[in-house]
Amino acid sequence: MLPPHGGKLIDRLVPERDRARLREETAELTPIDVSDELRKDLECIAYGIFSPLEGPLARNDYTSVLERGRLQGGLPWTFPIVVDVSEECASTILEGDDIALTHDNSPFGVLHLEEKYPLDKKPHAESIFKTLNPAHPGVEKTEHMGPVLLGGKVDIFDETPGKFPRYRLKPKETRFLFQEMGWRTIAGFQTRNAPHVGHEYVQKTALAFADGLFINPLIGCKKAGDFRDEVIIDTYETLISNYYLRNSAALVTLEMEMRYAGPREAIFHAIARKNFGCTHFVVGRDHAGVGDYYGPYEAQEIFDDYPDLGISPLFFRSFFYCKKCGGVENDKVCPHGPEDHIDFRGTEMRRLLMAGERPSELLMRPEVVDAILRHPEPFVK
Repeated sequence: MLPPHGGKLIDRLVPERDRARLREETAELTPIDVSDELRKDLECIAYGIFSPLEGPLARNDYTSVLERGRLQGGLPWTFPIVVDVSEECASTILEGDDIALTHDNSPFGVLHLEEKYPLDKKPHAESIFKTLNPAHPGVEKTEHMGPVLLGGKVDIFDETPGKFPRYRLKPKETRFLFQEMGWRTIAGFQTRNAPHVGHEYVQKTALAFADGLFINPLIGCKKAGDFRDEVIIDTYETLISNYYLRNSAALVTLEMEMRYAGPREAIFHAIARKNFGCTHFVVGRDHAGVGDYYGPYEAQEIFDDYPDLGISPLFFRSFFYCKKCGGVENDKVCPHGPEDHIDFRGTEMRRLLMAGERPSELLMRPEVVDAILRHPEPFVK
């Protein structure tokens, strides 16, 4: 099994025996209230999902990530995890202070502040998202960030319960699971959708390269029209139980928001799966993209810049069902024209499902459709 990114699996989760004491001590500390999304990022740090990070980035690492896509020491890292605050808040704290991290004014951790430094929003957004267009969700979010960033190590003593505790495993737990399953090679597959036959094709093709499949849906903040988290879990449970060999696939959730950073986020996602224990990571067309901000295969091409990443990408082109071939194909192997192709367009399948209609069995397994339609409202409004 691959070692974690940077060689060590980080653990910043406070032992159970010390949690009550640390929670009491935060009453004497200056508090900083953070969003639910940022709290989940800090938990990812504590669990080791973002190894080697031990907290939000200090200035030199932050600058290096923006300019080179690497930490100051040269280790690949493409998305800056930061804590942003207002100037008013920053003026009340000093470098070297311990800060109480709160969410909805309830303490959950401590930030050992090493450095505070200014956020320049324009280079931040342009470096990460390759655009300054305010219509891009990442650029829009950057505009609402506080002007001061805080760097330092964190200790987390109160975890969010998780929407699906059965499937919310930490890297040390997935690594143990993979060993128990006898998997030496593991292909990670990220998703935020209910599975169609095209997804199944990609996953089973990935299994040709690996002993096991790690299906890792993102759980959390969704936009209107997305499948609800409950639907994603129900449909994958259905697909795995009906169409996968026993002990060939593991379903584990990852509570983390999408950044829509395209190629940079593809590397970031690969690193997270490396820390879970994956040896391979599936990267499809327009991975982590939104709109037309990135080229269709830019998220694959960026891996050429990271030969030292330590996890092998599995690249997939766009695919479709070919009526003449009688199966799922791609434009590299299928000789037939578009008149014989049925695209796996999520928008069309959503339209049918919203109307209570069933997509063709060529596109989505009937058991998966049943699982979706059992939910009165399968989509986020």
